[in-house]
Amino acid sequence: MDDNKMVGGKVKKPGKRGRKPAKIDLKAKLERSRQSARECRARKKLRYQYLEELVSSRERAICALREEMEMYKQWCSAMDQGKIPSEIKALLTGDEHNKAPQSTSKPPKNGKNNGNNNGPFSFHFAFADTFCD
Repeated sequence: MDDNKMVGGKVKKPGKRGRKPAKIDLKAKLERSRQSARECRARKKLRYQYLEELVSSRERAICALREEMEMYKQWCSAMDQGKIPSEIKALLTGDEHNKAPQSTSKPPKNGKNNGNNNGPFSFHFAFADTFCD
């Protein structure tokens, strides 16, 4: 045992490491490559569909927030003129039956409830929850 080494009860001969070059079936290799490419394209298509849906849902949220902001601007301008909008009166007096919906935006996806939705300044939380996932 001059150049041979004993490893785990087997005699290893010096030489090249790694796998022995096997005869590769070129047709099988080509078919595996094609299958891999098909799977890659399918994953890419799904990823782009997901991203497009995400963008469209965010655009809808932005539109709803813009509408909500416009409503609050109108309320503020009305209060600057000395008029109190009926929605704010309802919030201040606690009349639930006269209360108009504050927003057309959807509730946050994460299901968080800030617990302070009765006050006149609760709209600040709607903005924060919409963008915090």
